[in-house]
Amino acid sequence: MEAHEIDVLKNLLLSLREEIGQLTAQSADATSTVALDQSKVGRLSRMDAMQAQQMAQETARRRQLQLQKIDSALKRIALDDYGYCYKCGDEIEAARLKFDPAYTRCVQCTEA
Repeated sequence: MEAHEIDVLKNLLLSLREEIGQLTAQSADATSTVALDQSKVGRLSRMDAMQAQQMAQETARRRQLQLQKIDSALKRIALDDYGYCYKCGDEIEAARLKFDPAYTRCVQCTEA
């Protein structure tokens, strides 16, 4: 993979990291504890709020996992080890990395 292609993918990774950070900041209050005061909120409404809270927490967990993958890819770029399958060592196809620049495996190893 050529240097300019890696620069494009690095910029994409950085923008994805920024976007996830903004989304995380915007949804921080959705994961907060649901109030127990039933005089303000009925039991069914509270159950809905608890379900929404659980969904928000799962979304936050997935965002954190994606941030870890992005940071790992940026480290591989810095170490000049980016774009190679960690399992077999072959080069990962450029089209695959353009789809998701955090991929760590080639198509063959993913399917295996």
